[in-house]
This record gives sequence, structure tokens and C-alpha cells, in this order.
Amino acid sequence: QVQLVESGGGLVQAGGSLRLSCAASGRTFSSYAMGWFRQAPGKEREFVAAISWTGVSTYYADSVKGRFTISRDNAKNTVYLQMNSLKSEDTAVYYCAAKHGTYRANDLVHTRTYDYWGQGTQVTVSS
Repeated sequence: QVQLVESGGGLVQAGGSLRLSCAASGRTFSSYAMGWFRQAPGKEREFVAAISWTGVSTYYADSVKGRFTISRDNAKNTVYLQMNSLKSEDTAVYYCAAKHGTYRANDLVHTRTYDYWGQGTQVTVSS
């Protein structure tokens, strides 16, 4: 069982930056691939970024590539999402998710792949 708690959301002007954190409970954090998703009002939850167990491999949605960076610190059981050059269309509730064990990289973009989810943190970008 893993519990995930996101933090770092807030209100920021367009062009600004935020860093989201997701703290995980448990002793086996390094055996989980981690992902960030977001959901805007009236829209489906969508993939933002994912990172492998060791952090060597990262994956991004085209809409955030070059602006967002996912990273992890396995010693702190934490995954981060650095968001730069924010746009109004980035406004959403951001969720982190954990996938235990083996996976195919292509599957990390799907919500059904993940075993655990956080409660979400609101990011609002004003234009």
C-alpha cells in the first residue's frame, strides 16, 4: 500500500513557474514508476509526465515538453514536477500516481496503468 500526497499548487501568472511535489509513504518507493496527470473542469484526466524507477527514463505529453520537468528523489520518497512558462491552459488539478512493478513505457500515459493516486493539487494560471 502506498499513500501519495501532492503539494505545491497555487495561483501563478502566465509565464511563471511552480514546482509540485508528491510525497509517498512506504519503503519500496524505488520500485514504483511515477506519473503526473491533470484534469481541467469538464475534461478527462490527461497524462502530463512519467518517470521510471531509477529516474533514468522520463516521458512527457507533447503539450508540456520543453516546459515541464519530472524528477524523483528515492531517498526522500518524493517525485517532483517543475513547471515553467506556464500557460492558462495548464490550469487543472494535478495528480500524482504510482505504478508498482514492471510496465511497458507506452502504458505510462494511461490512467488505468497506475495502482495508486494522490488527492490532487490545484494549479491555476492567470492570463
